[in-house]
Amino acid sequence: MTTPTNPRLRYVYAVCRPFDGVLPEGAAGIAGDPPRLLHHDDLVAVVGSVPAEEFDEGPLRARLEDLDWLADTARGHDAVLAALTTVTSPLPLRLATVCRDDSGVRRLLQEGHDRFVRALDRLDGRVEWGVKVYAEQVADAPAPATREPVPAGAAGAAGSGRDYLRRRLRERNGREDGMRRADAVARTLHERLSGHAEAAALHQPQDPRLAGGTAGVNVLNAAYLVGRDRSEAFVGLVGESSGDGVRVELTGPWAPYSFAGIAEEDPA
Repeated sequence: MTTPTNPRLRYVYAVCRPFDGVLPEGAAGIAGDPPRLLHHDDLVAVVGSVPAEEFDEGPLRARLEDLDWLADTARGHDAVLAALTTVTSPLPLRLATVCRDDSGVRRLLQEGHDRFVRALDRLDGRVEWGVKVYAEQVADAPAPATREPVPAGAAGAAGSGRDYLRRRLRERNGREDGMRRADAVARTLHERLSGHAEAAALHQPQDPRLAGGTAGVNVLNAAYLVGRDRSEAFVGLVGESSGDGVRVELTGPWAPYSFAGIAEEDPA
């Protein structure tokens, strides 16, 4: 039997229940291959075809160290999930979940059947919203330029030094006040949003360098699982929360990435 020169693997984006209709247009998929639906019993896998030279175990390990390739793959993955979320409530799978062929995808569905069903039961009719709270801070004043020594006892030099120290102290106190305000807003907002959501997940605060260093200090980075029918009220709660020196950022609705492991949690 001849071995194909360019073997293709199966990339699995998500698992969902059967639904009416087809995937919306516009989700080109990774490697330009439009996703399709693979049915197995009462579950559906959303799959695409990807080249083995990139996604087989050995090449994939190396590719995951390539940040440009990883970003492109993540964008393609997210685009498919975003399209899927408009027509059903999917269970997102990890980035670069790959099977050898359709039979491998069916085995994945069979072996994980009970876990997938529990997760889909909890995610049905729900989406993820992301909320970040930032303490917006004024940039530190530049350090004083190097100067020639000033004779001891010069009143002007002493006055300049005291003014500089007072200015730095005011800046430091302002930053501390801003952080306290932002922290208070974050705590209150998280409590209110958690009460409105069905589940919440706290993530590590975002490094300001990832936002170009202009976003301030991230004091809350959270995700919330919210029923579609309650999303409008949820968005309204977030919109009431920004204040002086505090910025609240809302993103979504997303496929429930942060709650993909919810089947392992206690439903209570």
